[in-house]
Amino acid sequence: MKSLFESWKQKARLLKQEIYALYLAYRDPRVPLHAKIFAACVVGYAFSPIDLIPDPIPILGYLDDLVLIPLGISLAIKMIPNEVMAESRVKASQVLEQGKPVSWVAAGVIAAIWLGLAALVVVVILRVFR
Repeated sequence: MKSLFESWKQKARLLKQEIYALYLAYRDPRVPLHAKIFAACVVGYAFSPIDLIPDPIPILGYLDDLVLIPLGISLAIKMIPNEVMAESRVKASQVLEQGKPVSWVAAGVIAAIWLGLAALVVVVILRVFR
């Protein structure tokens, strides 16, 4: 049982490292625009505290964490040049060894996007029920 738990912890660490490597990669000028946009969406969603499917919903709640995020990471990696991804993985590994990276700007942008979407939903609901 302990080896299964350790295996999951290792996979979670690797997933965090891949997400951070994607974050570094999408900022690289050698990455095509479509790949930057997709990678930014994947990274933003992975770091967002708000899920597409809320976690309290049995089984489906964890679907995005177990399927959508790894699938998004996989697709984003295929869009990014191999050399950029390799460099980003090395940088991510070095940064994560020193501790967790913190980006208050990225957190602010993600929060602003979610607040904007929430405001849009409220506006649409108010117009529907008028």
